[in-house]
Amino acid sequence: MKFEDVIGQEDCKERLLKMVHEDRIPHAILLCGPAGCGKMAIALAFASYLLCNGHDGDSSRKHSDSDLKDSLDLNGNDDDSCGKCSQCVMLSKWAHPDLHFSYPVIRPAGTGSEHKMSSDDFASEWRHMLLQGPYFTMDQWLSEMNAANQQAQIGVGESDDLIRKLSLKSSQGGYKVSIIWLPERMNAECANKLLKIIEEPPHKTVFIMVCEEPEKLLDTILSRAQRIDVKRIDSKEIEQALIERRGIDADAALRIARSANGSWLSALEALDTSSEKRIFLEMFIMLMRLAYMRNIKELKKWSETVSSYGREKQKRMLSYFLHLVRENFMYNFRNPQLVYMSQDEENFARKFAVFINEANVIEISELMNRAIKDISQNANAKIVFFDLATKVIVSLIKKP
Repeated sequence: MKFEDVIGQEDCKERLLKMVHEDRIPHAILLCGPAGCGKMAIALAFASYLLCNGHDGDSSRKHSDSDLKDSLDLNGNDDDSCGKCSQCVMLSKWAHPDLHFSYPVIRPAGTGSEHKMSSDDFASEWRHMLLQGPYFTMDQWLSEMNAANQQAQIGVGESDDLIRKLSLKSSQGGYKVSIIWLPERMNAECANKLLKIIEEPPHKTVFIMVCEEPEKLLDTILSRAQRIDVKRIDSKEIEQALIERRGIDADAALRIARSANGSWLSALEALDTSSEKRIFLEMFIMLMRLAYMRNIKELKKWSETVSSYGREKQKRMLSYFLHLVRENFMYNFRNPQLVYMSQDEENFARKFAVFINEANVIEISELMNRAIKDISQNANAKIVFFDLATKVIVSLIKKP
């Protein structure tokens, strides 16, 4: 993984490279940002850069004879990993002995309670997902683990394993890098055990934490890491990547990039004819049509259908509903620069947008936010969604 493979985020790349060139790499870095902005891609590229032997970013690195031989044919770029040395060969398979991954895992059915789950229990699944690309979601990871409706977390077994691994000397004589994906999912026991090693890590050990909800982290962990906020990807960067990497024509790439809202994952979803977002759009259209018709019987069936989704998927669907409510309201102003919708979303909005107006837009948005909160607190999904559906009936009839 190279910096050049990361979509956009030039400011973040330059900041990390400056740390290396000025020899002031923090012992713990916290990359924070929304899903799809490329936090994991940046973490992987930076880890690869630190471990690569084909550049002079680390003047104290010890090169073996074989690495020196490999470096004779390298590109000499001091601002990226070479992709050719023996270290990069191992990194291309995510099998480098000095790169350690920690991530949320589930407890499979039949696993005894005495076993402390750790990332090693799903190492092959994790490596398989990474090889597909550095842009992925928690839901994709849960699917990779066959998690069904289970919630994933980082438990104390992970802290025990990580402390043991990092206490060993570097296998290759350089850095040891620990990438922790979604540290906010660490339970209290795990987080407290890792505090000491994060604050005082072994020599040339770097922690890179990839976080989406930093407010859920312990303050003591936040204070021990240098935070870097990764912004949403610029629409122009997404548009260019769609054209160059996916072969999309310019007009389609422009529309997709605008509606992606800075997320490469959202852009990829728009290209997938069976994508989750298309399913969510169908559910939104069904909800609004049935609510307008006041068809309580079918709304009950609708609520039962969406209640069968996993909780993470339900929250993503409701967040998408919020997006559509906002976009349909803005559509009424007839200013294309204010609207960020796909072609299918806009086709529906042409007739529906008038029903989202000044009298109900805030009320409907609050209904969606309340449903997200209830689902997050493990409320009964059937009750939550049926209550939402019946209240939308009342909201839709309101006129400005």
